[in-house]
Amino acid sequence: MSEIVKDKRDRGRAPEPTATTGAAGTGPSGGDPGDTGPVTAGPTALRRPRLPRWAPAGVALGSIAIGVLIGLLGNLESRVQWGLIAALVFVAATFVLTSAVEGRRQAVDRLAASLVWSSFVVAVLPLASLIWETIARGIPGVSWYFLTHSMNGVLSWQEGGGIYHAILGTLQQVVLASVIAIPIGLLTAVYLVEYGRGRLAKAITFFVDVMTGIPSIVAGLFVLSMWIMMLGFGYSGFAGALALAILMMPIVVRSTEEMLKLVPNELREAALALGVPKWRVILKVVLPTAIGGITTGVMLALARIAGETAPIILLVFGSNMINANPFEGAQSSLPLFVYEQWALGTQAAYDRAWAAALVLIVLIMILNLVARGIARWKAPKSGR
Repeated sequence: MSEIVKDKRDRGRAPEPTATTGAAGTGPSGGDPGDTGPVTAGPTALRRPRLPRWAPAGVALGSIAIGVLIGLLGNLESRVQWGLIAALVFVAATFVLTSAVEGRRQAVDRLAASLVWSSFVVAVLPLASLIWETIARGIPGVSWYFLTHSMNGVLSWQEGGGIYHAILGTLQQVVLASVIAIPIGLLTAVYLVEYGRGRLAKAITFFVDVMTGIPSIVAGLFVLSMWIMMLGFGYSGFAGALALAILMMPIVVRSTEEMLKLVPNELREAALALGVPKWRVILKVVLPTAIGGITTGVMLALARIAGETAPIILLVFGSNMINANPFEGAQSSLPLFVYEQWALGTQAAYDRAWAAALVLIVLIMILNLVARGIARWKAPKSGR
């Protein structure tokens, strides 16, 4: 009985202080009352050292300075070479600093990001340089007189003249080519995605791929031999539009086909389950869903044909006078006008060529903006 009572007392008694834990109010050894308790390890640091936020900008500025210095010391006349040297120095310096501070794994990640950004800058710089050069040289020659008059009666070395006849010819030829190519391209793409099976679809796909790589001069020669030589029709804007339609058609087919493939099959199945005919599903569901991508593809095709010169030289033949009838007589176009003026070799002709090139770029930009606005207006609205 006494052993049982003693055991209960031992269970209720507090443990004796040890040298590791320490007593209440004493240190680990039980001597210093200023110690607060047991000694515990601090929290483990989970964040690795990182470069400061200003490091990329500082490395970029230093790389530019090194590129300029090497270019000056090496007598490198091209600023492009300076830029490439600065880009290489930036990539190498970023990798070395990141590897020393943040570790090799993070350095490899930053190296990949630096290569991506450097490639983007290298790709954008020529385009930006081209646009800047065209704007700088073209703006002085653009005026209301230049846009509303033709080159009739103006000699190559004389100032003045305009591009009204070229603008009119470009618009008519592009519109005619679009009227021919866009419906055929859209219907071909719809057939390949929605109906096409078997050998016929494979053959159409094969020939569309082949037509995508056809040079523009080949399309011009084909129309020249068939339309003008064999059938006996004369040079006209419509003949040039036929060649432009041949160049435009495969681009419309391929881009529309890829956009239609991105439309979820669930939308088609849901509409068909309601008893809607397939042609109406395509017209009311599939095409409106893909209208944004289709419009982008059409605009790429328009941009391609708007700058073509070889078919126009062969089929439209060029003219300095205004010809508002695209089905009869020679016409001009903006690309052909730029080529003709540059070939003349005089300073006045060079100025007119730069001004016409700027007008062509602005015209294509306006067409793109209009097409994107139409695509956004016709696209299905997403509700919540």
